[in-house]
Amino acid sequence: MDLLFFDLDGTLLDSESEISNFTQEILVKLKLNNIAYSAATGRTMLTGTDILKGHGFHLPQVYSNGVTIWDPRNNSLSLEHLLGSSEISIIIEAAGLQGITPFVHAVSESEYSIYHAKPRHDIEKELISARYQNTEAKIMSLDQLTDMSQVTNVSMIGIAAAVEEVQRELNKNRNLVSYSGPAMEGSPYKWMDIHHCKASKGAAVKKIKDILGATNLICFGDSDNDLSMFKISDESYAPANAKSKLKEVANDVIGPNDKDGVAHFLKKRFAL
Repeated sequence: MDLLFFDLDGTLLDSESEISNFTQEILVKLKLNNIAYSAATGRTMLTGTDILKGHGFHLPQVYSNGVTIWDPRNNSLSLEHLLGSSEISIIIEAAGLQGITPFVHAVSESEYSIYHAKPRHDIEKELISARYQNTEAKIMSLDQLTDMSQVTNVSMIGIAAAVEEVQRELNKNRNLVSYSGPAMEGSPYKWMDIHHCKASKGAAVKKIKDILGATNLICFGDSDNDLSMFKISDESYAPANAKSKLKEVANDVIGPNDKDGVAHFLKKRFAL
């Protein structure tokens, strides 16, 4: 049994962070040919599930770089390697020293919550209004966060130099791993996401592979957080826009994400 796992941003999604019409057609053909597929993304459930809805993603899905596994078949949630209160405090302090307001993400079976202190910059206010306020997430004050909150990750956005300084500081902590990149809001800004070092896409994907009894795992990804997935796959493919280290370990380099590289590869690979 083949099992395909797609990273989203920079891989399956196009330059507008959407599933293109052609990719939609290929996903339909995968389903008609009983080829199993799912997604493993650094996105949280809050922003990831809506993208996948209506495109045949009915198997367990990986969010927050492996911290969260959600099974849409029975709406069950599996959480592993959550952030503890001491780790959250370290992140908040490091961000505060650079004038950045972090967003603490917590999830339960019934709700998604985002905790934050008062925003310090317009870019943070824009993030709240554009991405968070019109979702199902509960937006709460940071002082409402408790030790019982199931924190999957902490995210932030800010001037690139400030975010990079926070990342350098957090890299000193062996319990934390962080990923960052250019923000959609414009070139002066970067985003960063932090979670527990024991969580990874690879571990979560392997768990799902074993549950489903798949014999051939095929993974697609473009960035650092996909390396763990590539290491446990039987086949791995990186789009042309991927980071060099992904291209070096992949079985092959396929077309870029903004040219439907994954979809064209699948069409040929499975004669769809």
